[in-house]
Amino acid sequence: MYIAMNRFRVVPGFEETFEEIWRNRERHLSTLPGYLEFHMLKGPKAEDHTLYASHTVWESQEHFVAWTKSEQFRAAHANAGANRGKVEYLSGPHFEGFEVIIHEDKTGARAEVA
Repeated sequence: MYIAMNRFRVVPGFEETFEEIWRNRERHLSTLPGYLEFHMLKGPKAEDHTLYASHTVWESQEHFVAWTKSEQFRAAHANAGANRGKVEYLSGPHFEGFEVIIHEDKTGARAEVA
């Protein structure tokens, strides 16, 4: 299992617009092999930003990499330029990728992942 995250530091006052853009965005993820789930996370507020993270879970890193090279990826990001100027960021998105080594479900069942 692989978790891909992008962190966004949104300038105060732009949070509502940022969230609305993500609510209305077509992600195209569910059409890809290996895709498991998506979350948009809202984190703590600092004086100069509110932290957000997009969080996708994939069966493997290879599935995630295939997504980044897919037509669906291009379609999902095609309108990114149309949103320029609607939201202010402290910096561009910061990507972090994680290979899951231990997984525990809601029943407490734990699996170590190779």
